[in-house]
Amino acid sequence: NPPILSLAPLRSSFAIFDEAGGMSALREKSVQLTGYLQFLLDRAPSKLYTVITPREPTERGCQLSILAHEHPKELFANLEAAGVKCDFREPNVIRAAPAPLYNTFHEVWRFADLLAQHQ
Repeated sequence: NPPILSLAPLRSSFAIFDEAGGMSALREKSVQLTGYLQFLLDRAPSKLYTVITPREPTERGCQLSILAHEHPKELFANLEAAGVKCDFREPNVIRAAPAPLYNTFHEVWRFADLLAQHQ
């Protein structure tokens, strides 16, 4: 049996998942957030980046991998300076993962806008 004190945080996390509507609702929001990001990136095509993650929601999680063609480290630094939490993989991939528990559609739009501003 696990110690009772270690179960307290687990119980709290279950309450958060319940409040969000459960795993099905979270997955649906995840698909919507990532789909919205894909839509925004497609809508403003750029020679500066290419999305390399599969387009089909059933073939990906909530993350999009973005291949930055020019100045990838500078782009990543600019995103971080703007308060965006994302991940950099050498040599030139930025990974963005809108999390359905706490990210909003506005934050996804803001990320796409910051990406589009990079020259």
